[in-house]
Amino acid sequence: MTSSMGHATDWDRDAALTAARILLEIKAINFRPEEAYTFTSGWKAPVYIDCRKIIYFPRARAKICELAVEKLNRRIGFETIEAVAGGETAGIPYAAWIADRMALPMAYVRKKPKGFGRNALIEGDVPEGKNTLLVEDLTTDGGSKIQFANALRDAGAICDHVFVVFFYGVFPGSLNKLTDMGISLHHLCTWWDVLEACRGGDYFPETTLAGVRKFLENPVVWSAAHGGVTSAEEAAAHKAAK
Repeated sequence: MTSSMGHATDWDRDAALTAARILLEIKAINFRPEEAYTFTSGWKAPVYIDCRKIIYFPRARAKICELAVEKLNRRIGFETIEAVAGGETAGIPYAAWIADRMALPMAYVRKKPKGFGRNALIEGDVPEGKNTLLVEDLTTDGGSKIQFANALRDAGAICDHVFVVFFYGVFPGSLNKLTDMGISLHHLCTWWDVLEACRGGDYFPETTLAGVRKFLENPVVWSAAHGGVTSAEEAAAHKAAK
């Protein structure tokens, strides 16, 4: 049974709203309908999140990691994951905290090789043959997750699960490549959860929230109207050209 906003259970919904409220409280959420943000993929959007801010707030990060581990245990299992790997750089602190809570070995994956041999992209140790959870702070279109997951797999790790604190969940094709690779994405919250968490609060003016809702209801049209890309294929080509 699926609860409101597409959550699998009431626990998932409560966890998502708790995470969203934390992000709002520490001002990691940015809404700017009057001036679009431009992402590396070429998409235009009135929303931006800075998950790196969480590392500065001890109680906030502790709660986020508590929810993360509970969700992973519920979705993957208590003894399935054998190692945790963070993606350079934003995923490294989250991977460390999650690995510590789960009492698991931790490594991290570089964006570019340093060194020689099979371990060129992986620091710590290669979790060869181990079910390895890849951790990052957020994802928009899944691009960097594919790069990191491939590096882990090429080194001999089993990487079938990715965890992020925040999933944009709006751009078309964002999960297709991960799904095609047999990778499951686990996340705490999305922009829809943030909008829900804003109800009854004094975080943003109602006009701003209305502008964000308009974007979420049709992100492709919104992006096109503000000079951004209009399809997953165009976004991939835009990224490749950089």
